[in-house]
Amino acid sequence: MKRGKNKIIILGQSLSLAVLLFFISCLVFVGIFEYRYQGNIYPNVHVGGVAFGGKTMPDVRAYWLLQNQPFLQKTFTFRFNGKMATISAEQLDLGYDATLSATQAYLIGRSRYPLSNLSTKFFTKIVDLTPYFRWNTDVLDTAIETIAQDIDIPAADALFQFKNNKVTAFRPSNEGRRVNREEAKRRFTEVLGSIPTTRESAIIIPLSVETIKPTFTTDQVNAFGIKERIGRGYSEFAGSIPGRIHNVALAASRLNGVLIKPGETFSFNDAVGDISAATGYQSAYIIKEGRTVLGDGGGVCQVSTTLFRAALAAGLPIVERREHSYRVKYYEQAGYKPGLDATVFAPSVDFKFKNDTPAHILIQTAVDTQNMTLTFELYGTNDGRRAEILNHQVWGITPPPPALYQDNPTLPKGVTKQVDFAAWGAKTSFQYKVTRNGETLQDQIFTSNFQPWQAVYLKGTL
Repeated sequence: MKRGKNKIIILGQSLSLAVLLFFISCLVFVGIFEYRYQGNIYPNVHVGGVAFGGKTMPDVRAYWLLQNQPFLQKTFTFRFNGKMATISAEQLDLGYDATLSATQAYLIGRSRYPLSNLSTKFFTKIVDLTPYFRWNTDVLDTAIETIAQDIDIPAADALFQFKNNKVTAFRPSNEGRRVNREEAKRRFTEVLGSIPTTRESAIIIPLSVETIKPTFTTDQVNAFGIKERIGRGYSEFAGSIPGRIHNVALAASRLNGVLIKPGETFSFNDAVGDISAATGYQSAYIIKEGRTVLGDGGGVCQVSTTLFRAALAAGLPIVERREHSYRVKYYEQAGYKPGLDATVFAPSVDFKFKNDTPAHILIQTAVDTQNMTLTFELYGTNDGRRAEILNHQVWGITPPPPALYQDNPTLPKGVTKQVDFAAWGAKTSFQYKVTRNGETLQDQIFTSNFQPWQAVYLKGTL
């Protein structure tokens, strides 16, 4: 019995010694392990699938800085219809956060929780950290917002007010557009994945632009069938004297808001009304009885000419049109060939066209006296017609006659005053063809015969 007890005591002492030796061995192993990895990353730590066991923090940082090299020379251009905004990778501070990855890798197994550290270092096979890829979101947002502000157009609801047989307020409805900011960011993020494999330094990112519908469209706010623009005319009058500029603006305002009924023939003279000092017109140069003289309403032909161009663009039948006696410089500004003009002189000379469309036609005018431009827009219903100006020819160009000097006793001696201006003569023609669904609606030849014009000077004899 005593011998059995001695065996148990010896066995217990042996087990205690074994445990103590194991514990000491573990302490020695841990000590050696810690000494080996002092200042180094533990062996089971990976970052982005790359093993960094035994490496230092500077090693990790250097590795991920190297991975940033493909990004350094890249630029990103957001683009839509010719509008662009470009930012560089440097501006974005684009790339892996090498310092963060190095810090995180080193701290694995070095937390303030001993048991967790023990488990991580000796019982976890691999700890794989995801490298933090970052960019300055504020810079990206600013770049997208900057170009978006240049692209965004708010939708415009239609406006239509009719009073005393004239449209007093009109604005056609227009669709708006807006850059999809979130989609732009998503596309930016998407292209980042291809950067390491692409050689292109300039990366283009197309912008997604959404259409914004108006709440009220043009056809919803009127009962005249006016839905859209059907024709536009344009002219310039740079170099006009103040009286002529005033008359252009006044005559255009008299036509703004005029409605032309379906089947109605429009008369320019009737619509504009009396052209005289009594109705607000000023003195400017007009062609009268074969001479260029000062008269009330000089410049009104700028308005009839521009409306003529709008009617042609709309494919409307031209009922009456007469060219000027000589080429007027204003009607060849903006690159127009001679012959696209229409003179008026009440009551004998008028400009007329017919509304053969299924709806009313609304005339809208816009005068820019700063840039010296006049625009006519005709609104109605597009019935599918197509207008073309074909075979526009200019020939028979002849120089002006020599200048004529006339003695004038009302001017002081030695004073010369120009009262008429030289112009080259020419003949012109063009074909005006309007078709719809294979049917020819109009096929007309317009001709002009511009006389060479003599400059006339008055010489003082007083």
